[in-house]
Amino acid sequence: MTIIFVLIPLGLVLTVLAVWALFWAVGSGQFDDLDSPGWSVLRDDERGGRE
Repeated sequence: MTIIFVLIPLGLVLTVLAVWALFWAVGSGQFDDLDSPGWSVLRDDERGGRE
């Protein structure tokens, strides 16, 4: 029963940390462009690479 007194605050702290990380990522522009990285794999890059 005493483990509940550890797990509930730990769960709350981890939840607050996850919410903070989500808002930080959105605020810093991590989710601004989700399409370009996928298309960049398919494009031929003329600036280097092997011949």
